[in-house]
Amino acid sequence: MHPPFDSMVYIVDDDIGVREGMAWLLRTRRLLSESYDSAEAFLEMLNHAPQTSFLPQQAACILLDVRMPGMSGLALFEQLQACGIAQAWPVIFLTGHADVPTAVDSVKRGAFDFCEKPFSDNALVDRVEQALLLSQERLTARTQQSFLQSRLEELTERERDVMRLVVEGLPNKLIADQLDISVRTVEVHRSRVFDKMEVKSAVELANLMRTLT
Repeated sequence: MHPPFDSMVYIVDDDIGVREGMAWLLRTRRLLSESYDSAEAFLEMLNHAPQTSFLPQQAACILLDVRMPGMSGLALFEQLQACGIAQAWPVIFLTGHADVPTAVDSVKRGAFDFCEKPFSDNALVDRVEQALLLSQERLTARTQQSFLQSRLEELTERERDVMRLVVEGLPNKLIADQLDISVRTVEVHRSRVFDKMEVKSAVELANLMRTLT
């Protein structure tokens, strides 16, 4: 599976040779890229991008050098983790031999992977494509969660009560007994819950609710 055509690879490295080489390599796989010569320049871009005020909408990944003048790649990674961007845009560290232990530790803390310089071109781009696919999966899941949350907010308090018991598998008669309402009222609320949540059965509703946990 190929990443979305409009996905973006952000290259953050102070070495112009690395930036230009990576951009060329990505073009051979028809992947878009943008390059930044410092962590500060990348953060400046993010601060002026309207999408980052509510987290990214476009699938992307970040190729990030561990060692750079000024803010290090590790310090940038920590900031990206704190604001949630590193979860939406997987980070692949580019590292020299001396920085491998540090890069391994970063992977344990949430980075997608690391590639040691000099790296295998094909292996690196393969990992980039996998990171972009993961980014798309995460963004899609986040959109679905947001949509589900908006549907939940449309429910009345009583509809929420009925929904909770429907999800637990209780029949209408027992729901009516627990909530001290008539079976007919349960049926009405149940129908409204199904309409608002856009489901056709209790099983479908239960499966939908599990995606929120």
